[in-house]
Amino acid sequence: MRAVRPSSRHFRRSLLAAVVALPATACVSGSPESDGLQNPVREVYDTWLKVEPEGAVCGNGSPYKFFVNYSNQSDDLVVVMEPGGACWDFESCTGQAGIRGAANPDGIPDDHYELAPFISPFLQRNDISTPTHDFNMVYVPYCTGDVHTGNNVIVYDDPLGEQASVTYHHAGHDNVQKVIGWIDAQFTHVPRMLITGCSAGGAGSITNYHFFRKGVTAAEQGFLLDDSGPIFPSTGFSGPLHAKIRASWNVDSILGDLPDGFDRENFGTINTALADEFPDDRLATTYFRRDMNFSLYSYERFYGEPWPDKAEVMEMWESDTQLLVDLYGSRDNLFYYLPYWRALNDSHCTTLISFPGSEIQAQGLDLDTWVRDFLDDERAVQSAIEAPVPGEDEGEGEGAE
Repeated sequence: MRAVRPSSRHFRRSLLAAVVALPATACVSGSPESDGLQNPVREVYDTWLKVEPEGAVCGNGSPYKFFVNYSNQSDDLVVVMEPGGACWDFESCTGQAGIRGAANPDGIPDDHYELAPFISPFLQRNDISTPTHDFNMVYVPYCTGDVHTGNNVIVYDDPLGEQASVTYHHAGHDNVQKVIGWIDAQFTHVPRMLITGCSAGGAGSITNYHFFRKGVTAAEQGFLLDDSGPIFPSTGFSGPLHAKIRASWNVDSILGDLPDGFDRENFGTINTALADEFPDDRLATTYFRRDMNFSLYSYERFYGEPWPDKAEVMEMWESDTQLLVDLYGSRDNLFYYLPYWRALNDSHCTTLISFPGSEIQAQGLDLDTWVRDFLDDERAVQSAIEAPVPGEDEGEGEGAE
């Protein structure tokens, strides 16, 4: 069955319904305890605060906003970029294509921060089992349809001439630059900075990592965890997607700012270019080998009709995965954690809501422990890819229709 585009309200309900039981929580004090902390003392801790940077906009031109939750326990910082699809033409940006389109084009509500702990365990302040529960937290919502990366205002015309044209602000790059500028002004001491997100947020975390590391001057050690938004080599099956978004989002206008070693004709080189630019940072990707969400965005509309069925999509995904694994093997500070399948969200986003279900059992690995090792320079990190588990994905071998 072909997916349809959910509304923001539907997305919120779906997330809430998916949460059967979060881990046991412990309350974190809301009073300032600045002993040992070097950042400025805040008026409010452990509370989500709205920030509205001047000039930042969503897809329809309405004002953009993001949220911060200050910690009185640590100077470390986690930035989580929100997921929510992508669009690049009239059909996808109006939700008429087979894929789901993009989230929140009409703006971000003031209570959007309520989604934060469901979007990512890295934003679960009151769960002391979460590796970043005591970090300062910045939640970067998504409303520009461009994986937080576009730099274009474009008019999409209905190819059938039946509906009015749509003006879309792919302003993700400028919005993120404003977030970075705000963070840099607010934090004077950041021992560890984790940039992460899943899906469009995962792709946004890797495409913006260079800008965060250069723009947040107080950050000493950087970590990147791209969850389920892999930037595959353009030499594989993702090449047509890369060509399309390059034009629609005007990414050439910002590609020149990326580090040496990035080849704009091969988007996958961003992985190795970042590893070479920040050799002391740890950079990782994680996703499921049976991801039937990001894979559809990557291939479904680029290989003609009839639409590729599930088996064909998974073959393309596997081929691109092998290219990426080979690429990651060329650098000591690039890591991957690739489990096979999870019965949640079409095996999309290994860190969505919580870590359980993302284990690689044959190797005795669980994602929670793996992330803790990843965030600790004193611990070794093991790249891992789970072998196919026969029968685990009940829809394996079936068509996508």
